[in-house]
Amino acid sequence: MEIKGKSVEELEEVASKIRERIIDVVSRKGGHFSSTLGAVELTLGMHYVFDVNSDPFIFDVSHQCYAHKLLTNRWEEFETIRQFGGLCGFTKPNESNADYFVAGHSSTSISLAVGAAKSIKLKNQDRVPVVMIGDGSMSAGMVYEALNELGDLKLPVVIILNDNEMSIAKPIGAISKYLSKILAGKFYQSFKARVDKFIRNNMPEGTTYLAKRLESSIKLITPGILFEEMGIDYIGPIDGHDIEEIIDTLNIAKSMQKPVIVHAKTVKGKGYKIAEGQHEHWHGVGPFNVEDGEFIKKSTQKSATSVYSYSLLNLAKKYENVVGVTAAMPSGTGVDKLIEAYPNRFWDVAIAEQHAVTSMAAMAKEGFKPFVTIYSTFLQRGFDQIIHDVSIMNLPVVFAMDRAGIVGNDGETHQGAFDINFLRFIPNMILFAPRDNETLENSLEFAYTLSSPCAIRYPRGSFKELDFKATNFELGKAELLKDGNSNKLFIGYGNGVSKAIDVEKLHEEDIAILDLRFIKPIDKNILKTLSDKYDSWYVFSDSQKQGGVASAIMEALSELEITNINIKSFEYEDSFIEHGDTTKVEESLGLLAKQLVLLVDK
Repeated sequence: MEIKGKSVEELEEVASKIRERIIDVVSRKGGHFSSTLGAVELTLGMHYVFDVNSDPFIFDVSHQCYAHKLLTNRWEEFETIRQFGGLCGFTKPNESNADYFVAGHSSTSISLAVGAAKSIKLKNQDRVPVVMIGDGSMSAGMVYEALNELGDLKLPVVIILNDNEMSIAKPIGAISKYLSKILAGKFYQSFKARVDKFIRNNMPEGTTYLAKRLESSIKLITPGILFEEMGIDYIGPIDGHDIEEIIDTLNIAKSMQKPVIVHAKTVKGKGYKIAEGQHEHWHGVGPFNVEDGEFIKKSTQKSATSVYSYSLLNLAKKYENVVGVTAAMPSGTGVDKLIEAYPNRFWDVAIAEQHAVTSMAAMAKEGFKPFVTIYSTFLQRGFDQIIHDVSIMNLPVVFAMDRAGIVGNDGETHQGAFDINFLRFIPNMILFAPRDNETLENSLEFAYTLSSPCAIRYPRGSFKELDFKATNFELGKAELLKDGNSNKLFIGYGNGVSKAIDVEKLHEEDIAILDLRFIKPIDKNILKTLSDKYDSWYVFSDSQKQGGVASAIMEALSELEITNINIKSFEYEDSFIEHGDTTKVEESLGLLAKQLVLLVDK
């Protein structure tokens, strides 16, 4: 959609149409909502001032990119957002050249912009990276690492800080806005450069100090002092819904030819009153009724997350040394209930997984029992801290990994495929997984007793109800759920147990089923015993095959010098998994029970 040259009134009409399209599609299909509605005018400003075909458009997380997609020839295709085979809910370069980079995790945008700016300088090109980043993403340390280098390099980058929740500092009304804009304008910048040169060449050192003090005293009445001290010019705060002001400000920022932060105040959910000002509740949504905002619920089953939340709350009531943390996902992980009940023992540390892990390591050293509750995909961001700050000292931190396995519509950046693989080789780490709601409850009580770090994984949505009675966990002990009359053994890990049961029911033979329970330490005794009776083993787990569950079993058999077993793994192959409805994604991977049963005898 071409918007350059349109009047402010015409741009406001475009903004209205974009909002209508987003509300219509997301209400029927689900998706990210409040954040993307709040960024419509800012996105229009980006497209008006910069050239999307040349300038790198970098969206942090990119959950706010729906308006960008609609402006870049995806209006009709937007109907397929987050659906299997359709548009991704995040930016994705192989979907459109207008999408500069794959995104899905937060706080990477400014680092990308620094790399792009360095490249542009080396190529001697006239291009300017432009970033849109939310205030929540500013809580991650990676942002400040990037700003630190950018402030030193002074390369042209325009960073739009989309502040829709919390101010970085309280501005002093209209005077602050006016002065900060003046400070960034061409006249002031030119005047400042001339004055700086005159003082440096003609005045004694004391005068230079006084001049700098005067300039600093002016900047103190703006909220941008933090960025200014890092060497990044600051403009704002501006009204992030005033298209004319946005365009004027971005034109100034672009003309400065150095790093600039444009601080824009926006309202989450802008244009849909029910969602306006609401934060996590309307961040990502399922289908809902536009008229009243009521969500169209699809399942009445308890989610694994709600079972975890309830069980951890009971554990915290029972043991006063139970503490916990999450990273910007309190309601998504169920930790909001704990924070509400015990605000001095449970914390949301914002988008700071590394800090979350290391801070809990210290609490474990002090005698507390920390539960670090983070999505599997986000725990990757704390990998070094798990090794360096927790495992080397063998500290009893519990890692509860929500959203393990295929998570559906968020796609490859969010699939919980790798936690087994990157945790299994860490010394002192204990890995185990529940198969249903009852064993999830039992797993927390068991985790509390451990004196080493451990990790529990459980899926998005609900466990299936199983006919097998839940038993307590014993360290390194698997559980044989049923014997069989064939030479086949189905081995399930975590949510893979229910898949093994489903496949067994579809098979004509009576097949033995083992709940592996622990992948580290693995139950070598039961593996040795079962190898005498069954020689065709099939492994079911919602995880990556390389270095996964089947690999752990083969390593154990090798150590036991057992060579008569044929093992077939139904874990994920060596590729990133696309977005879409979980059932459709599994079908595309050949992992539905009706597909797997056909592979058992091959």
